[in-house]
Formats: sequence, structure tokens, C-alpha cells
Amino acid sequence: MEYGPFKRGRRDVGADRAWRAQLASSVLAMDDYPARLRAIADLDVAGSRDEGGRHEYDGVIGDLSSEGVDDGLARLGEGDPFADGHDEAHARAAEEALRVELGELQLHRANPLRHIVELDLSCYEREYAPEPERRAARDRHLAGWPDAVDRAIAALDRVSAPAATAMVGAARGLAEGVPDRDVPADVRDAALSAHRRLVSHLERAQRDGRRDAALGGDALARLMGAGEALEVDLGSLAATAEAERERLMDRLRESAARIDPARDPMEVAREVVGERPDGGDVVAQARTWTGLALDFTRERDLVPYHDGVCTVQLSPPSQRWVVAALSLSGPAEPDSPAHFFVTPPDPQWSAEETADWLQLFSPASLAAISVHEVAPGHFSHNRALRRAPGEVRRSLFSSAFIEGWAHYAEEMCVEEDFGRFAEDTLADPSFTAAHYEIGVWSEALVRVTRLAAAIGVHTGETTVEQAARRFAADTPHAGSAALSEARRAAVDPTYGRYTWGKLAILDLRERARRAWGGGFSLRRFHTALLDLGAPPLGLIGTAVERG
Repeated sequence: MEYGPFKRGRRDVGADRAWRAQLASSVLAMDDYPARLRAIADLDVAGSRDEGGRHEYDGVIGDLSSEGVDDGLARLGEGDPFADGHDEAHARAAEEALRVELGELQLHRANPLRHIVELDLSCYEREYAPEPERRAARDRHLAGWPDAVDRAIAALDRVSAPAATAMVGAARGLAEGVPDRDVPADVRDAALSAHRRLVSHLERAQRDGRRDAALGGDALARLMGAGEALEVDLGSLAATAEAERERLMDRLRESAARIDPARDPMEVAREVVGERPDGGDVVAQARTWTGLALDFTRERDLVPYHDGVCTVQLSPPSQRWVVAALSLSGPAEPDSPAHFFVTPPDPQWSAEETADWLQLFSPASLAAISVHEVAPGHFSHNRALRRAPGEVRRSLFSSAFIEGWAHYAEEMCVEEDFGRFAEDTLADPSFTAAHYEIGVWSEALVRVTRLAAAIGVHTGETTVEQAARRFAADTPHAGSAALSEARRAAVDPTYGRYTWGKLAILDLRERARRAWGGGFSLRRFHTALLDLGAPPLGLIGTAVERG
């Protein structure tokens, strides 16, 4: 994630003084950070720094050695309970999630993702502090790579071939974040040497590791449920995923028929999401859609806060491997503009590679992405998250809620007629409300297939190759894109969280309608929900009880 209190370039003295005053307040808050939260953060250093904005962890790499994990787990739960019952339950869920992931399942021995995230340097590109301070923190972090890589190699003794295959590219990409200049030569050389050792370790696992990536059904259910304060029944969840797939297919048929009723709906969807814009214009198009999403969210008053600034920029070099990414200031950081980064195709790519990349910037796809990433999705959520009451809600985040909220926002905007709003505003005959809807249903079909694939792969009922064929049949994805989605299940077994979270929010909304009767409104429901921060799915009912 990218953050930044200042525009690139020269800062004025007033801005610098304002930032230092905010930083002083943040440092005082760090000194008062509850022991319960500190113990959780020590087992997720990268997440606490990069997402939570806890910059006391700048230059620090989390210790995921067996000894480090055991020490960290032993400290979980130490300290006073939180006065608010909801917050206490939220903290207990976060503690239980770590006990399951790192204790019961010992995934730090099998999943390279945790280690790669801890090594990543991209957070220091964010302008959360003066550049010399960030550069010094980056250099301390980079100097820690050799020891951290040694710990990672020693820990990663259970890596399956599918997990290694899924993550070796990301591991190689870590080197892209190491600057060619402005880093002491000895630090850079030692770090890159360590990096090569890590990549070689994963390449060996890719070649020699076990071929089965399955966690087992009981393990997957524990992993999914612990952090969400829920007991998970995988059979029931799989049935829910199938029912959701059928509902989405029905919606896709309805929207596609408005474009061409004579053709197969998936064929229409592939054509709509496959429209390729001019490669040099993707940043301008992203700015257009970001503006539309923000204007629509403000006009309909869909979320509790409409402040803040979100800019659209070309991705920095270290993030050019992703199509689009959102940079947000963490709740513990001084407030700052958000940046929506987009990446055009590399000029050195082949025509086929360029065409595949540009497909992700079709108007239908970019409309859905902008709603998801910006408003009323992640950016709008972040504005509320920064104001959530209490340290627990500003420190502990359910991924299923975060992604579920943004995915819910896409469909909620179909209900609120964002497609028609965009059609009328753009006055472009090539874009209609049906195009936005198809973008949403297409993304939703990918997400629900992730849920089905994760359950299938980790219960052993489905191979990665079979999951890839399902992505190719049930979504607009095909070929390498379908295979990439299927491979992700091996290292991100909870990646069905988008659909799971969305459905939980939709169910809660119906509960709120019944409970509040004539007092229900989307604004009231969203305010009550986002006041909880990013709560575990099992605790979101507090929004109805207190809203």
C-alpha cells in the first residue's frame, strides 16, 4: 500500500510543522499502546506497519523463526481485557487467528507469503514521513534481509510444489524494490545475495516439494473461522457458494441480454470486459472513473464520511507488477492523500502480453475496480476506519470484512444505479449501465469461484488444474489468467473472503431492515457498520444492536 501526507516535490514549512505535530501525537499513542495489541502486532509486523501505520516497526522484520513464533504466541492474551465487550471479542478473535495459523497449523513453515511480505520494502516509498527518515528506515530493513532470509529458509521446511510455484515470482520481485542508488553498497550486495538464497530455496521446493497443496478440511475451517469469531461448516459454505454462483449467472444473463439477447451471456461478458483501451490513456481513464465513483457516493450520501483526497497516479517502479493498487494512510499515521496507482503495459512486452494486460482496463472492469478500490469501497472505508473509536478497531482488521465491504459496494452500486449515473455523465454511446453491471457480475463470478476453489483444493476434492478449468468455464478468465487464479488457492486459502464477506454484509442489511423498520436507511446501516472498523464477520451484528 502507498500512503503520503505530501504531494511529490517540495514541501512548505507549514506542512512540515503540521506533519511533525501529528507525528508527535502518534508517538505518544505508541507509548500507550495496550500490551494485548502489541503482542498481536509483534506477530504481524509488516501488517501492523503497512496497514495499521505503526511506524515504531519501521526498519523491523518480523521474526518468523520457530523460536520467534513460539515466543510471540506465548505472549498473546497477556494484559487487561478491553472494557467494551465487542472490542474484547474482536481482540480475542485476532489472538485466536494467530494461534491457529502459526501454532496449530504452523503455516510459517509451509507458506512463503508471510516471509515475503515481511521482507517487502515498498512501504518506505509512501510519504508518511520526511524522505531522509524513510530512507534510513528502508536501509535498516534491507540490512536485516540476510538474517531474515536465513530464518525464512530454516522455517520453510514444508513448502509444497504448488505453493512454491505460486510464490516464486513474488519472491523474485522483491529485488525490484532494492534501489540501484542511495543504498550502502555492502548492504545492497548482502541483501541481494540473501534474496538469491531465498529464491533458490523456493525453486527447489517448486521442483522437489510435495505435489499436494491441501490443508485438509478441518484445518481450512479452523483457519477461516478463528479470526472471524465463527465456526465454519465447509459443506454449508460450499453450498452457499454454488447458490451464489447461480444467482450471479442469472444476473449476468439479464444484463448481457440488454446488449445482445441472441448471444451466450458469457461470450458477451468476455467481449465487454475484453475491450482494450489505448495503453497510454489508462491513467486518464482511471481518473475519470475515480471521479465518477466519488461524485456518485457523495451525491447518494452512501457512507458516513466524504472527506479526504484520492489522487490517481502511475504506479511507482516497485509496484509495476500489479495492475492497480490503492495507497491509504494507516489509522495510526498522520492523515494524508490516498493514491490510486495504475500500471500501463510495459513498452517491451509482446503484443499479446499488452493486449491481455489492457483487458483489465476495459471501461466495464475499470468502473467496477474504481468503485471497489475508491468509493464507496476501500477509500471510503478508510475514512471511517481512521475515526473508529478505540485502539482495537483502529488496529485489528478482518480481511473478510475489508474485502467483503468493497465487494458489497460494487453490487450495492448496481442497486443504486451507478451504471445509469455513469452512462448519463459520460454521454458515451459505447458505455451503458449494462456494461457496469457486467463488470460487477464478472468480478463477482471470479470471487465466488475462488471460494469454491479454495474449499475444493484444501479438502482434496479438486486439484489446482481442475480449479483452473472451473475458472475458465465460470468466469471471463481463460488460459494463464484462470491458472493463476487457481494457483493462488495454494498460498491464500482464505481468498474466498470477498464473497463470504459480501454475503455476510448483505444478510446483516436485511436483518437491519427488519429490526429498524421505517428507520432503516443505507446511510444509517453503513455508518453503524463502519463504526466498528473492520470487525470479524461473527461480530458484525453489533452494528444492528447498537445502530
